[in-house]
Amino acid sequence: MPEHIRREPKVLVSTEALTEQEWLTYRRQGIGGSDVAAILGISPFRTARDLYDDKLNIASAVDDAGNWVALEMGHLLEPLVAQIFTKKTGLEVFQIKKMFQHPQYPFMLADVDYFVRLPNGKIALLEIKTTNYNAKDHWWKDDEEYVPIYYETQGRHYMAVMDIDEIFYCCLYGNNEDEVIIRHLYRDREYEQEMIYLEREFWHDHILTRIPPPYTEDGSLILESLRRRLGAADKTIPAIQLDNDLSATMLRYLRLQEQKQQVETRVKTLDTEMQRLKGQMVAKLGGSYMAMGEYGGTQYTISYNPVSRTGITKDNLQKLKLLHPDIYDEYVTVSESRRFSIKAKAADEAA
Repeated sequence: MPEHIRREPKVLVSTEALTEQEWLTYRRQGIGGSDVAAILGISPFRTARDLYDDKLNIASAVDDAGNWVALEMGHLLEPLVAQIFTKKTGLEVFQIKKMFQHPQYPFMLADVDYFVRLPNGKIALLEIKTTNYNAKDHWWKDDEEYVPIYYETQGRHYMAVMDIDEIFYCCLYGNNEDEVIIRHLYRDREYEQEMIYLEREFWHDHILTRIPPPYTEDGSLILESLRRRLGAADKTIPAIQLDNDLSATMLRYLRLQEQKQQVETRVKTLDTEMQRLKGQMVAKLGGSYMAMGEYGGTQYTISYNPVSRTGITKDNLQKLKLLHPDIYDEYVTVSESRRFSIKAKAADEAA
């Protein structure tokens, strides 16, 4: 690759005195680091269509109502996690409360958590993350230190905008200074060029033209996106006519459904046989709840432990509704879901 010519990022706006709404308005003027994973189709949280709707202020891509506590905790803990990073590494950190813009690609924006002063006098970036104890394993892969890909793309976007060659991540997953994960990445210019190409394509081919990107992500993510966009079902809307594209998708779905049913039939047969064998073993246990022993060089333990569970039966729920409607109305919530199905019949039958 040709020798890299250093250049300073532009300052779009100072963020120090911005309200949350003002900050969001500026952020919609371009692509931020946390947007990149959705553009690349690797975000576990949102689709490219969600991002499109957010940038054009059609709908928010973030479920603030359902996730506001985690979001607020992340903001509140940022200074503490930065302090832990300094204590662990001995590196000085500081903030520049500005939203930066790539000088060559103005649609690329960066609002960096912290900057790090390195011993050699150079500057690195620092991204602060918080997570729960169960999610800390996302920072490991095959027993190797790892940065989750959706955070890696965020960091590589920031390095591109700021023209900085290193980034640190500090993720707090517990309530003491030893429950942190620190990761370090260097810039990868080949990766960066591919990323910029895809970001530019998204911005020019979809945002500027107002042509929404197609859904290509995981099915559950697509359905969640559609739920947010479309809201509750409206049965007054007339049925649409099948076109070639929808017909092809439908037929592919039906073929997969048939394959799945064949597999499920086999699974059901296996489950039936396993239940029969389980019954024989429980009968052998008699009044005991456990059997132990060695067979073929392996130690086995069979257990049939009692498990208690608190719940309310459908009949008792109906009684509660009839006898104590005030309590029922206060504590019972009704949620709506939509059931997807395809029915097929011969064309002459449908006429």
